[in-house]
Amino acid sequence: MTFFQKRGTFLLALPVFAFLILFLVAPLILAVSSGFVHDGKPGFYWFGRVLSNPVRIREFLNAGWLAVITTALCALVAIPMALFQGRTRFAGQNLLGSLVLLPLILPPFVGALAMRRLLAPYGTFNLVLDKLGVLDLQTQLPPNWLGSGFAGVVILQVLHLFPIMYLNARASLANVDPAYIQAARNLGAGPLRTFFKITLPLMRPGLFAGGTIVFIWSFTDIGTPVMLEYDQLTAVTIFKELARGNFSGWTYCLVFVMLAVSVCLYLSGKFIFGRGNDAETSKASIAEETRKTGWAGTLVAWGLFGGVLVLAMLPHLGVILIACADQWDITILPASFTTSHLTHVFRSPATYRSIFNSMKYAGVSTAIDVVAGCLIAWLVVRAKVFGKTALDSLAVLPLAIPGIILAAGYVALTVKGSPFEAIGPTRNPFILLVIAYSIRRLPFITRGVSAGLQQVPESLEDAARNLGAGRFTTAMRITVPLVLPSLIAATVLTFSFAILEVSDSLILAQVQSDYPITKQIYKLATSTGGTNATNEAAALGVYGMLLLGSAMGISSLILGKRLGNVFRA
Repeated sequence: MTFFQKRGTFLLALPVFAFLILFLVAPLILAVSSGFVHDGKPGFYWFGRVLSNPVRIREFLNAGWLAVITTALCALVAIPMALFQGRTRFAGQNLLGSLVLLPLILPPFVGALAMRRLLAPYGTFNLVLDKLGVLDLQTQLPPNWLGSGFAGVVILQVLHLFPIMYLNARASLANVDPAYIQAARNLGAGPLRTFFKITLPLMRPGLFAGGTIVFIWSFTDIGTPVMLEYDQLTAVTIFKELARGNFSGWTYCLVFVMLAVSVCLYLSGKFIFGRGNDAETSKASIAEETRKTGWAGTLVAWGLFGGVLVLAMLPHLGVILIACADQWDITILPASFTTSHLTHVFRSPATYRSIFNSMKYAGVSTAIDVVAGCLIAWLVVRAKVFGKTALDSLAVLPLAIPGIILAAGYVALTVKGSPFEAIGPTRNPFILLVIAYSIRRLPFITRGVSAGLQQVPESLEDAARNLGAGRFTTAMRITVPLVLPSLIAATVLTFSFAILEVSDSLILAQVQSDYPITKQIYKLATSTGGTNATNEAAALGVYGMLLLGSAMGISSLILGKRLGNVFRA
């Protein structure tokens, strides 16, 4: 690359760096710094108040335990499924591998609508037990399976997030050189010893990457706990304070604590526990070894996948039933059904407007992501611009930065008296929501296009240039057509996840006319409008499931095993 080409490439990278620093780094710095200012002077006053407050400490510990338990259970569910997919061949394998992604199509805070119905004292589960004679609801008080709400949050998060761990485990397993496994077996190691001594250590980078995403997602989730009325978590406290307009130093100090945990996990996964090794990253010296299972092994595989999927799809089924229920009091299933709630969504100005708002926010933000993400991927993979490691890390950092922390940064950026007050949550948040959606989903485009570029041999581009084609012609005739499937899959995924963004929507949209779908679902589900409000919230959730399910299906067909890279920090 000539000097002028290098300079041109660097000039292209400058706007991207500026975009990320202005809308990712700056809000984070502003939010954190606001927690260390008291009476106009820098100091640790608020930090000391947080550390000395037993309620805040208990909330933080609750959030930590919640994330640890959720991540551990996701690993216990996902790793055996990945091993069956990667090391065996059985009837229906491809079908089950595709169905594993279904739990991702419903945000867990929407699934909480069904969980409240299914596990309530006089909900479906207890009524089934009464029907079977296990309980007698006529003579004894029914158990409350949700308890304080902690168990319900764990269940919903595990059922929603285990596919992320599965995708990372599956991708990591595919990169393990089978020669190492064969060598261990030839030296007398049994299957169990080989797994714990060879396979699992080589899968560690991918597992830790997936575990990091799951932990941070669980640690900072606000929608699910709020819907299940479990408010003893740091993230929920931050959400309630920001929603009330309390922008005090101790609120932002809590933001700092959550950010510190998330960044430490991200850095650990990036440079310590998640670092690859030669055995994992090198090409396999022999073909991947898989063995065909007999009928017993096939039954075990179907039992494992089927059991997990049935449990994971219960919230989805519950949301559909609530959306279609006409009368559903103390019965196992609705006594009668109706489509009025599904059609009312498009007749009600509030719900219809929320759909339009989400499409608008997601459409503009996705267009920004396509431009920025493609440019970043090209600069990192092909141009190898100076500072490419920093650029790549900044581009995927939003996967490790919780939405609630970014939203808090944007709130701090637009407080009363600031130059950006006019685009604040209570004024005109269109620009703010578009920026927030763009930053949050930028890694999807960056990782998707990067994976596509890495699959295109540079020799094809070199051949085109040797035949006289310019760089632009080569890109349009060779690179873009070959990368286009990955770009389409990542774009569909980005748009769909942006529509169902939770944290930014709940915090940054404070005026009803600006509500996106997820904020409208939250308002309906927590309102005192009676059963119909819950039915309408579930109806919105059904349309969200259809949208995201279609997107996941398209992306899975195009990207295949590489889909896991999108969810990897």
